[in-house]
Amino acid sequence: MSYLKLKRNFYHLDNEDRKNFYYMMRDEFNKSKDKEDLIKRASYFIYLNKTCYNGLYRVNKKGELNVPYGRYKNPKIFDENNLKQASRLLKNVKILCGDFEIIGDYANENSFVYFDPPYKPLNKTSSFTSYTKYNFADDDQIRLAKFYKKLDKRGAKLMLSNSYDIEFFGKLYNEYNIKEITAKRMINCKGDRRGDIFELLIMNY
Repeated sequence: MSYLKLKRNFYHLDNEDRKNFYYMMRDEFNKSKDKEDLIKRASYFIYLNKTCYNGLYRVNKKGELNVPYGRYKNPKIFDENNLKQASRLLKNVKILCGDFEIIGDYANENSFVYFDPPYKPLNKTSSFTSYTKYNFADDDQIRLAKFYKKLDKRGAKLMLSNSYDIEFFGKLYNEYNIKEITAKRMINCKGDRRGDIFELLIMNY
């Protein structure tokens, strides 16, 4: 199924059929293999990203996409100009996929590194830290802080954002510049819980 056909099929369906079509395509995406047909897999991914709940990317312990349907009236599934612009910007970019420590082979005094890890939960209702099949627990936050300090010694400029837990992060990054900032949050099943929240921004400059 071509990408344009995916778009055309979706727009001609009513709400319930759109939902069923979404879950059918999600199943197809999860069954496909990386080397099977990269163009088809990329097409499925873009379609699912534009029609899933809030554009969220999340997988289960099997590594399968498990984000529910998003119920948009008229999602912009095929944004040709944006895709072409992204392609131009990424033309000479090397993308690495793996544990954050893999950038240790590249970061030096000429580097700027921004860390955006899964945020430390502030309460039980915000305890989600698994966007992939791996958890990111307090031990990982501590390991990240040690890696942050390692790159700091190399002279790299560093920035890290995380949840508003002054006690926890104040101890981990007490020698660095910690700022309290507000950030907008649009992903929440309850609309009244979306909006500005406090976060921490940690810099070594």
